[in-house]
Amino acid sequence: MPSPNKTIVVVNSCGRQAASVARVASAVGYHVRAQLRSKDSLVAQELDALENVTLVVGSLEDGGLISRLFIGAQLAFINTTFWGDEVAIGRALADAARKAGIQHYIYSSMPDHSIYGKGWPAPPLWSAKFTIENYVRQIGLPATFVYAGIYNNNFTSLPYPLFCMELKKDGSFEWKAPFHPNLPLPWLDAEHDVGPAVLQIFKDGPRKWAGHRIALAFEMLTPRQACAAFQRGVGRPVKYVRGPIEIKVSVPAGYREQLEKIEELFGHYQAPYFGPDLIAPDEALQLWPGYRGIEEYAREVFPVEERLNELTWML
Repeated sequence: MPSPNKTIVVVNSCGRQAASVARVASAVGYHVRAQLRSKDSLVAQELDALENVTLVVGSLEDGGLISRLFIGAQLAFINTTFWGDEVAIGRALADAARKAGIQHYIYSSMPDHSIYGKGWPAPPLWSAKFTIENYVRQIGLPATFVYAGIYNNNFTSLPYPLFCMELKKDGSFEWKAPFHPNLPLPWLDAEHDVGPAVLQIFKDGPRKWAGHRIALAFEMLTPRQACAAFQRGVGRPVKYVRGPIEIKVSVPAGYREQLEKIEELFGHYQAPYFGPDLIAPDEALQLWPGYRGIEEYAREVFPVEERLNELTWML
């Protein structure tokens, strides 16, 4: 089978979503132009060693870099972050892609719950992405919008807020979060499954997916169900406790506000994660049935990631 003669632009390539796309696309022969802020991280070094990957090192706050990024490319996977002015960067990326004639632009967006008229708050880091999505639509790019579920990879026994899987003295784990125990939540193994799903969207093309929003999540599990799956995988008791978000480490100011809105949105209002008009996981499973669920993640990956964080409970 001949290799695809197309170049995919990927930004913020050290992130879990973008790195997954870069790995999978390069493995099947696409040329990947991967933007990242520096080459210092382990992920950057890994991408640099991959065949078919060209690194573009620099900040997306550099307009000159953005203007050059898409020249000669046909496809793009864009996941903006809150480094710098996210909305301004998102608009600049879309303008440059349109000017370069990108054939299919996949943007990793999120919902703005405040638009539904139910008094729901808008988590600020998500509403910025929704603003960028609307701009991409306005300028007429042939685009598809993926909405990523909660990463399985968010779980850690380190004292980070919202997804701390706290190791108790008896060897069990406890996940404390504000979600209602029976609220269905969408789950995604970002490193394992974003790349294959996005690649299938590219292969199907804009004729099928232009303008579509796709819920990129492969399991809908309540917190209790997620803990049961995690328990089966990790082989230890795992208990869910509903409670307020505890911030025990330093977090950026914008992220603190994001956490407050998430607690209000899903703790108090029990709103659907993606809003009422986007359902998971039917389309995601059609794109990529070989997903890695929470049980498999807890069994095969969680102990490895914990060990890399210099934790020793698995020994």
